[in-house]
Amino acid sequence: MTDPAQLREPDLPRTAKVRRSGLRTGWTTGTCAAAAAKAAATALVTLEVQDAVEIGLPSGRRVTFPVASCRLSPGAAAVAGAVRAGGDSAGGDSAGGVRAGAMRAEAVVVKDAGDDPDVTHGARLTASVSWRGEAGLELDGGVGVGVVTKPGLGLELGGPAINPVPRKMITEAVGEAVDLAERGLRVIISVPDGERMARKTTNGRLGIIGGISILGTTGIVRPFSTASWRASVEQAVAVLAAQGEQPLVLCTGGRTEKGAMALLPGLPQVCFVEVGDFTGAALRRAMEYGVPRVVFVGMAGKLTKLAAGVLMTHYTRSKVSTGLLGQITRAAGGDDELAARVTEANTARHAVELWTEAGLLGPAGTELCRRVGDVLARFCAELTAAAGTSAGVNPPAVQPAGTPSVPPAVPPAVPPAPPARTPPVIEVVMVGFSGRDIIAAFPERVA
Repeated sequence: MTDPAQLREPDLPRTAKVRRSGLRTGWTTGTCAAAAAKAAATALVTLEVQDAVEIGLPSGRRVTFPVASCRLSPGAAAVAGAVRAGGDSAGGDSAGGVRAGAMRAEAVVVKDAGDDPDVTHGARLTASVSWRGEAGLELDGGVGVGVVTKPGLGLELGGPAINPVPRKMITEAVGEAVDLAERGLRVIISVPDGERMARKTTNGRLGIIGGISILGTTGIVRPFSTASWRASVEQAVAVLAAQGEQPLVLCTGGRTEKGAMALLPGLPQVCFVEVGDFTGAALRRAMEYGVPRVVFVGMAGKLTKLAAGVLMTHYTRSKVSTGLLGQITRAAGGDDELAARVTEANTARHAVELWTEAGLLGPAGTELCRRVGDVLARFCAELTAAAGTSAGVNPPAVQPAGTPSVPPAVPPAVPPAPPARTPPVIEVVMVGFSGRDIIAAFPERVA
């Protein structure tokens, strides 16, 4: 078998996506920000400190959150009394000459990420709410919320990194406390210590500086969910495309990413994307944005799965085919005995050790990279063909099993892309298990 007969992009089993047994779900930063904003808005309207608040999730589900802290500005009661005496509560000077803008309420909701390994677990999502002079909601970011400095995120440059779904949730939550068609509020979301938390994320590479992003599409954090990783991969590709950078360097993990950066030192950091198991999703997004060149960097195990035509390489949905590695051994000049030993190898690492002992690592690695390159190029060609058969629609050439046929209820976290374009030039690099050394590449020269 030279080439896989059918490319596959299997979906993860529900247990791998959610793993409900023994693990708690949590709440996104967007959900917690919305809860804090409603608590503060309610306190501002009622002049009563709030100890709990209920908000709606995008699904329609209602959830109650404890309020860790809630306080009113010292002059709030005085201004409220003046307003009741006939002043303007929506802005300007209220009775007694005190500006209504002096009325301010602040509330804090602590993020509980459940059992998800989330760097923002325990973050204090803080909302400061005050009246403004015109109807509607003015939303801004404060300390610890990142500022958008690069295009491609679907957010205003110079504005706060508060994604569309959280913005909608905050608006709806505050709207339950105040009629925004009649009165105006200014809401500032801040996250004390958010700048430190952001150092453990990819925000800096995406051009989000000074803090974390306010994220979420469902409002719920599901432990070990792959949805956030897939979304981050797609978002990273969108940022690269918006900045006009190339090539896109897809790395299978942290070690390969560090190695790729050392091997390709002239490229800006935004070019490197830790793709994990989502090679198909990354290529689909790259095609949509017309990225002209893609370099894929990986170790033997992931490369073998890709060479077999599997575009979603999670261990629960694909296995390393040592039989394929045996075929590659023969194609690289190995004898039948070596090919049989490789076919019986325990792992891809074991196969690499056998190639090394036989002095065949370079030729076999190059053949493996060639086959991966053929599969990735074929996947991109099928995307182009599929786009050409649909009027203005760009469906995936390989539809993950279990994908719903109806559009998602929640808007995507990345900006919409145009239809697929000309397939990119594909280059594949095989690195050693340390991630720091090139074993082979196809084409053999990678610049």
